[in-house]
Amino acid sequence: MALLRAYRRFVVVAYQFLPLLLAYARDRRRFLLFGGPRSVDSETRRRRAKKLLDSMLTLGPTFIKLGQLLSTRPDVLPPEYVEEFEQLQDSVPPAPWLEARSVLEEDLGPVDERFDEFDTDAISGASLGQVYTAEVDGQPVAVKIRRPGIEELVRADLRVIRFSIPLLMRFVDEARSFSLETLADEFEKTITEEMDYARERQMLEGVRENFVDDPHIRIPRSVPSHSTGRVLTMEYVPGTKISELDDLDELGVDRHELAERLQRSYLQMLIVDGVFHADPHPGNLAVQDDGTIVFYDFGMSGRVDAFIQEKIVDFYAAVAAQNIDAILDTLIEMGTLSPTADRQLMSDIMELAIQDARGDDIEQYRVNQIVNQVEDTIYEFPLRLPPNLALVLRVATVVEGVCVTLDPDFDFIAVATEYLRENGFLEDSARQFVEDRAREARESVESVFRTPPKLEAALDKVNRDNLAVDATLVDQRNVFDRLAKRLILGLLLTGTVLSTALLYAFSSPEAAVVPAVGSVVVGGLLLLSFRKQRGIRATPQFTRQNLRERRDE
Repeated sequence: MALLRAYRRFVVVAYQFLPLLLAYARDRRRFLLFGGPRSVDSETRRRRAKKLLDSMLTLGPTFIKLGQLLSTRPDVLPPEYVEEFEQLQDSVPPAPWLEARSVLEEDLGPVDERFDEFDTDAISGASLGQVYTAEVDGQPVAVKIRRPGIEELVRADLRVIRFSIPLLMRFVDEARSFSLETLADEFEKTITEEMDYARERQMLEGVRENFVDDPHIRIPRSVPSHSTGRVLTMEYVPGTKISELDDLDELGVDRHELAERLQRSYLQMLIVDGVFHADPHPGNLAVQDDGTIVFYDFGMSGRVDAFIQEKIVDFYAAVAAQNIDAILDTLIEMGTLSPTADRQLMSDIMELAIQDARGDDIEQYRVNQIVNQVEDTIYEFPLRLPPNLALVLRVATVVEGVCVTLDPDFDFIAVATEYLRENGFLEDSARQFVEDRAREARESVESVFRTPPKLEAALDKVNRDNLAVDATLVDQRNVFDRLAKRLILGLLLTGTVLSTALLYAFSSPEAAVVPAVGSVVVGGLLLLSFRKQRGIRATPQFTRQNLRERRDE
């Protein structure tokens, strides 16, 4: 039965996505089965992204969540799609109260007996659940109830996504296939965890415990007696939405201080505590009258292992020192950058990113220079995103957006550097740097004594004509393969032209038709082999400065 529902759902999903898939297929082959690729401009990509966004809204909760996940994956989608998908928030009309009540009473019992009061009008409707206000023992609480029937729909949609991955792989290049292959597993894990309210309560209490002594951070307390796997009851903590700047100004809140407090709280979660709130969009962050930040909705949350924590520290330390080589080495160690990447190009990009993060002015000619270098190979770009870093990236990008909204001149690097120094991380990094240099010096001294005997032995072999050298040629661009094909096509062309001439001269024109046609075909193939291959082009946005300028326009 479940499999049959998945097949029915597959037909519905295919109907929504088929026109776009055909358009993408024509981008690779203009006439589907033959023809060269066609270029796609930014306006076309944005138009397609809007259509895809509408399709996801039509398909419902699972695909809304998928769109939210994709909005944090610039390694999978071009920037136009990421920008459009950022609009996907959990603003879905709530299910009828009677349906939600059935879930609530199945898990907790009669509403009138378990709650002193219960407002049946939902205060928020999300793709997977909805929130109501109530009272327990005279205390105001918020009650989050999982959307009725959502489990069966999600299971069917996950099957559809699994069916679709092999098909989608035909429309992406090898570089992006790394991210796409892990996307289904990552999404299944994320949405399954988010539907488990028992896990959410555990994560909420874990983060709350870490901030219990911080008077500027408020995390609602859960009510275990009224919570299950499908129902989560917690204290009701009102506040002003963090993106309501005018209201914050009326409260007299220092927005720069608020942005700094927000970033520091996430640095603590990621680097110190190892457990973090992973959905910091403005709808899940509020501010109380005294400037206290309130965190809501821990459905999307995660843990950071010690290795990633160490590498995050190394990354911030390298950025603070503006050590580009150390930044690239850290990205490679975390698995987010291919070891075969063009280091000079990546160095230029990192320099621009650091300038932008510091709020420095960036010369437009440098931006254009980098864009031109990358534009032809954007879909083979060496950046990728392992699953264990997906939520960390989401936190970094969303928190950055919130902080810039609060204070357009906010300096992330200065705040992160100060935080690391206060907590002793930079001193540890400096000591590690000294230890690394000392080890390198020791190894250099040892090599001074090891090298001369080896060099003398090598020279003796050369003197005796007893030295053999094995060389391996790395041909990543298939130069030799193309050269061999051209030689073969050239020989075939020579043979067919000679045959055509001989048959035409010594036999009849009709007999020369077949080799003549062969000459035309082989000649065409030979000509095509000399044409420069074109790929799908994109205009990447490497700096937030460019993105802000486009939004202002």
